[in-house]
Amino acid sequence: SSSSSSSPAHQKVDGFPRRSMRRARQRRSHSSSQFRYQSSQVELTPLPLLKDAPVAELHDLFCKKLQQCCVLFDFLDCVADLKGKEIKRAALNELVESVATSRGVLIEPLYPEAIKMISVNIFRTLPPSENPEFDPEEDEPTLEASWPHLQLVYEFFLRFLESPDFQPSMAKRYIDQKFVLQLLELFDSEDPREREYLKTILHRVYGKLLGLRAYIRKQINNIFLRFIYETEHFNGVAELLEILGSIINGFALPLKAEHKQFLVRVLIPLHTAKSLSIFHAQLAYCVVQFMEKDATVTEFIIRGLLKYWPKTCTQKEVMFLGEIEEILDVIEPSQFIRIQEPLFKQIAACISSPHFQVAERALYFWNNEYILSLIEENCQVILPLVFATLYRVSKEHWNQTIVSLIYNVLKTFMEMNSKLFDDLTASYKVEKQNFTFTMSVVNTTFICLEYEIYPVKSLSKLCHGVTNT
Repeated sequence: SSSSSSSPAHQKVDGFPRRSMRRARQRRSHSSSQFRYQSSQVELTPLPLLKDAPVAELHDLFCKKLQQCCVLFDFLDCVADLKGKEIKRAALNELVESVATSRGVLIEPLYPEAIKMISVNIFRTLPPSENPEFDPEEDEPTLEASWPHLQLVYEFFLRFLESPDFQPSMAKRYIDQKFVLQLLELFDSEDPREREYLKTILHRVYGKLLGLRAYIRKQINNIFLRFIYETEHFNGVAELLEILGSIINGFALPLKAEHKQFLVRVLIPLHTAKSLSIFHAQLAYCVVQFMEKDATVTEFIIRGLLKYWPKTCTQKEVMFLGEIEEILDVIEPSQFIRIQEPLFKQIAACISSPHFQVAERALYFWNNEYILSLIEENCQVILPLVFATLYRVSKEHWNQTIVSLIYNVLKTFMEMNSKLFDDLTASYKVEKQNFTFTMSVVNTTFICLEYEIYPVKSLSKLCHGVTNT
């Protein structure tokens, strides 16, 4: 027989799935995507300090330091090239300080050298996550091992963009669409420190290089669409939304069709993401910014949220209710009338939720003075939509806090319109009596069927009576 057939049974059967073995493996806290380090080929030697350089030699020395900082090092090996790493770190610190404090340093020949140094250091293929089941809410992120140098490169880039000497007309030759696309890809970095720098830098690029604005918006749009419909994974969604909040705030009126499409086709569907809690605050801010810019988008927003309302995740329901309250805080009364019926049907469904946090969050709407004023103005429409739910849940809910909140809401409605409240109370009691009687007849019918008490003719009359009732 073959060797495989003679193998012991325990060697053939793997009792542990590969997934659980991966989880059990020890995770490293640092990783690096700097695979192209060249320190073995290039040995750095210290250059004179910039602050000591004669004015005539300053730009040449600045350029040499930029070139020196293009050398990459392996930070996964903690003891390798310590001298070279320190020389580069000191040079980067000098470059940052010089750009931040000196005037007249950024002359035209330095632009390509500066952008080359930045590109060589920051643009790289991001490593795959060390944890294939990485959950940004629970797991610690993998930090970039080369951060001691990378941070200084980002700091230099930021000071470069913010310098009074910065000339957009010169920079746009080197900070082009390809550069921006590579910059956006870095937002998928697991390291939150890197994403924070990228957020500020991209915002500065958007503000200074006007010709790239439409392209930046388009590429962010594409990243979000891939995230929603394909990958369901992108680490920098919150940071990109934060930038967009500022961009939306600067939109001119009337809003372009492109911007409205972005709201309806991208921002609203983003609410379906499993990882919504990570970026919901920034997303809700963007949505409210759109409303404050143009009130006519309100109906699209609320109907969109109702369309994607969570069915099984109570945590997301609470988030949706919070966002609805933010929207109602700034809604125009004319727009409120257009969405009050579908909205309060959903709020009534949330009040009847067995999960007390969902019910509690929905009932808190009546603590908001502006929302309460809108409800009072439209009491004739809203009270009939929620009354039956409020009355029923006040008798049935297991949580005493919810029952107390419902009593307060019922009392508020009674003070708003006592006649309508009394009419609804009377009609609800009649309906409940009819329902109770109908159910008792139906139960009796089934008992009769089971024990064959009634002849078929009598039974059909009884069923007919139930239908008429």
